[in-house]
Amino acid sequence: MSNLRLENVNIKSIRLLATPREMQRAVPQTPATLNTVTQGRETIERILDGEDPRLLAIVGPCSIHNLEAAEEYATRLKRLSDEVSDAICVVMRVYFEKPRSVLGWKGLINDPYMNDTFHIEEGIRMARHFLVRVAELGLPAATEVLDTLMPQYIGDLISWSVIGARTAEAQTHREIASGISTPVGFKNATDGSFAAAINGIRAAMGPHHFLGVTEDGLPAVFGTTGNAYPHIVLRGGKRPNFDAESIAACEAALRAEKLPTTILVDCSHGNSNKKPELQGAVVKDLLNQLEHGNRSIRGFMLESHLEWGNQPMAQDPKDLRPGCSVTDACIDWPTTEALLREAHARVQTLLARA
Repeated sequence: MSNLRLENVNIKSIRLLATPREMQRAVPQTPATLNTVTQGRETIERILDGEDPRLLAIVGPCSIHNLEAAEEYATRLKRLSDEVSDAICVVMRVYFEKPRSVLGWKGLINDPYMNDTFHIEEGIRMARHFLVRVAELGLPAATEVLDTLMPQYIGDLISWSVIGARTAEAQTHREIASGISTPVGFKNATDGSFAAAINGIRAAMGPHHFLGVTEDGLPAVFGTTGNAYPHIVLRGGKRPNFDAESIAACEAALRAEKLPTTILVDCSHGNSNKKPELQGAVVKDLLNQLEHGNRSIRGFMLESHLEWGNQPMAQDPKDLRPGCSVTDACIDWPTTEALLREAHARVQTLLARA
């Protein structure tokens, strides 16, 4: 009995990690980044409230795998954002964590060198450096909440968060959403149904108590007040759900639960059948609905990178093209620019008529 092992039976290694506070000190906020994040959150809240009539556009790579290419993308997006800002509020999609149904690369934070070395602390540090750079450009950032500890490490640099389709039903993610400092979207379930997302919204609006880690790395019980800005993100399912009939059904489901009819639409995933060429058709359909009087659609998401499509993981990461997605296929920069300019022109016309 003395040799009986009861704990860590399947654990191969344990590496201590810098605390969130240590990481924030190592890669700190600046006056410029504080301004970008604060203004980004406040602007998104006003758009969700309907006080700001502009359309929210959350645009960027499916995942970040090359920081130099991602910074080039951010620089281009910031220039375009400034040009369309009177009608479109642009937020950069910055995803460092990727959910996996079985196995595969889990993102820059988990495996920053893409070689199964899993230098997670270096990944967090790299992620913070990149988010600081994006915020210094004046561009707000959006990300998915996947690992439940990660908001403590990078959440101060994020303006909008989303809970994915596979985690929207998870109690832990709903509890975290209730305490997170950003507006937070809940994606509908992978089958296209609204119930999980709507229940997630209701849960996130209420107070909770849950276990977490403080900025000093200490285990603690967190008590939350509830988040005032959870909302649904339609991402399709067994069939797309961006069309007017689906939007109306979502509005009715939200009203039935006495929730605001505030809707964002993910133009990728099930709404494009993961075909990047179909994302533009989704944007155009949403714009048509707005022009026909819809007031529930507050914005859209695009998966976009410098190059079109995606590429398989290479045996040597140096062989990967820097500006081409290694996860879901993306539209390229010229297509992104054309779509945002079209959205700008059409929303600008709508605002002039209001």
